[in-house]
Amino acid sequence: MNRINQKLQENKKLLSIYFTAGYPSLNDTVSIIQNLEASGVDMIEIGLPFSDPLADGPTIQASSTQALKNGMTTEILFNQLSDIRKSVSIPLIIMGYFNPVLQYGVEAFCKKCEEIGIDGLIIPDLPVDVYHEKYQGIFEKHGLINVFLITPQTSIERINFIDSVSKGFIYMVSSASVTGSQSGFGDDQKHYFKRIFDMGLKNPQIVGFGINNSTTFNQATEFSKGAIIGSAFIKFLNDNPVDNIQQFVKSIR
Repeated sequence: MNRINQKLQENKKLLSIYFTAGYPSLNDTVSIIQNLEASGVDMIEIGLPFSDPLADGPTIQASSTQALKNGMTTEILFNQLSDIRKSVSIPLIIMGYFNPVLQYGVEAFCKKCEEIGIDGLIIPDLPVDVYHEKYQGIFEKHGLINVFLITPQTSIERINFIDSVSKGFIYMVSSASVTGSQSGFGDDQKHYFKRIFDMGLKNPQIVGFGINNSTTFNQATEFSKGAIIGSAFIKFLNDNPVDNIQQFVKSIR
């Protein structure tokens, strides 16, 4: 069974952390992953930096720009992760945009992910229908779960279609805005979380965007399986050494 599915079966609310590969320094990637697992994080999203990250807010955009300046590439990331399964056992997901995957070659990219032990991909600009028609067979052949995003504006019909195609979890964007742009959840967002919960989807939901402390983590997970933190963790890395990651994770739960 895929590590993501194994983790989703655990009887607890999951904490997933996003960071940008190659940031703050090019060779921090493996150390950050190891420190996150040692701190009790349940899943990790490894951001593949891209020059035009449309869904990302200013904090993650800045980290992506710096990672590219540091020299991060798809090939370098794969090389850095080549032995990651010797020291890390929790689910690892690569999050990035479709253009670098396409440039690398979809089949070759998926094959490499399988070889190094990546469990899933999140590609915000790969529409679910295009994935279903063209790429689902390739992803599944290499044991990869593809995670799709929904927002408060996503239609019920599309949510049900995403649920039918998905085989892991659904990434529930807390709002229609970019990442890292809010400080708490209002009634509209809480109603949205409840509305999706009440749909009884077969895939659990994990909430992302706007989670930055224990309060927002608890709000986000009241009606979902877990929550994803990105911008707040990047900001922490701006001001703290990698060895202090446990301090950040303890502040969330």
